[in-house]
Amino acid sequence: MYTRQSKTFLMVLVAATLMVVGCSSKKETSAEITKKQTALAKLNSEKQKNEEEIARLQKELQGLDGAPMDRSKIKLVSIAPVLASAFEHFIELQGKVDAENSSYISPRNGGGQVKQVFVKQGQRVRKGQLLLKMDDQIQRQAVIAARQQSAGIRTQLTLAKSIYERQKNLWDKGIGTEVQLLQARTNVTSLENQLSLVAENVKLSEAQLNTANVYSDVNGVADVVNIRPGEIFVGMTALGAQIKIVNTSSLKVVSSIPENYMGAVQVGSAAIVQMPDIGRIYNGSVSYIGASIDLLSRGFNVEVRLPSDAALKPNQLALVKIRDYAAANAISIPLKTLQDDQEGKFVIIASTEAGKLIARKRPVTVGMINGSNIEIKSGLKGGEQLVTEGYNGLYEGQEIKTNL
Repeated sequence: MYTRQSKTFLMVLVAATLMVVGCSSKKETSAEITKKQTALAKLNSEKQKNEEEIARLQKELQGLDGAPMDRSKIKLVSIAPVLASAFEHFIELQGKVDAENSSYISPRNGGGQVKQVFVKQGQRVRKGQLLLKMDDQIQRQAVIAARQQSAGIRTQLTLAKSIYERQKNLWDKGIGTEVQLLQARTNVTSLENQLSLVAENVKLSEAQLNTANVYSDVNGVADVVNIRPGEIFVGMTALGAQIKIVNTSSLKVVSSIPENYMGAVQVGSAAIVQMPDIGRIYNGSVSYIGASIDLLSRGFNVEVRLPSDAALKPNQLALVKIRDYAAANAISIPLKTLQDDQEGKFVIIASTEAGKLIARKRPVTVGMINGSNIEIKSGLKGGEQLVTEGYNGLYEGQEIKTNL
């Protein structure tokens, strides 16, 4: 049995135990509250950030949907109407000036030693003008001999005719024999034939003598005179032509076009020739197209005639533009306004909606490029307003205004 003192001790021990347990439970509850308060504060902070992001996105969506938006977001742009007009595309090439009637002078008798030169480089000459004279002593002697032979035969023929007339008179009077008459007539015929042959020899000798004189066969300018008295004139040497006459009144530009343009260029195609060295531009047309493709360049020759101009020189460099495409009623826009994205090429147009200008993205199909313009095959039509300045950064549905 417990004594009174033992009971008292047990009661004190139980009370102390309960007190310790109560204090421990109170400490655990306070830590849990602190932890939950911290988590709640974090969630409240995240909630505020999410609400701000939601509000920002809602405002952007309102702008895209055409709802009222902040006027400070309106962008200043320039616009221009889309117009239908003639559109052309040109092939750009390099060429050189050439003369239609360049003549490389050459002798007719194989050449000879030059005695006199009657032309200077740069001098204008006419067709048939004497340019130089070669040594003609042998030909001259041949002409003299042929003429002397002709004179001798002519004298013999005169005598033969006189004998024949006398013999015929005697025969008519019954004097002499028929054989004598026939011999006299035969002598006349033979000498006449000889005289005719010698006359041809005289002409041949005179023609050979004339080959010592070299004439120009075209009108033009003596572009090359590379021969002096005492030298042998043969026309062409390893160094080139000894005399070259260029007819500058009939010039052309010669160029080569890649073979893939064979079907796009025809005789009569419009052409523009620019001469950068003299600052002149000539409008013309293709006058000739080559019939074959060059094996090395894989191109074909074309020619464009030029007007007579003293400033033009053969072999002068030229820039040639030949039209290979033309459309009478095409839509074209500045090339700089064309943009690209993942969906393809597009432009920005200004659309009037509810009294406001709204930026609209317009996909387009493009064609040829001509300088700073590009042809639009589809996607635009005449009368629409194209954004020409300030189009970068515009998005679909954004309100815009012009600087007018």
